Amino acid sequence: MSKPDTPAASPDRIDTQSAASLAEWAKKLDVTDTQLKEAVSKVGDRATDVELHLKGSRSTTNTERVDETGDAP
Repeated sequence: MSKPDTPAASPDRIDTQSAASLAEWAKKLDVTDTQLKEAVSKVGDRATDVELHLKGSRSTTNTERVDETGDAP
């Protein structure tokens, strides 16, 4: 199998050059396009990094996530 000349869009990356990608991620992360672009410029285009940046101090801890699932010992 040969590799394509250009890499396919990665589902965990935010393409700020694509209006459709911006709209999709802005909706998912509940932010404006401008806020999303600013976050990408600060932390890069990885969706997880952008989400963590946008959440800031509102981010849950791993312990809170485990408690939510009921998997806590």
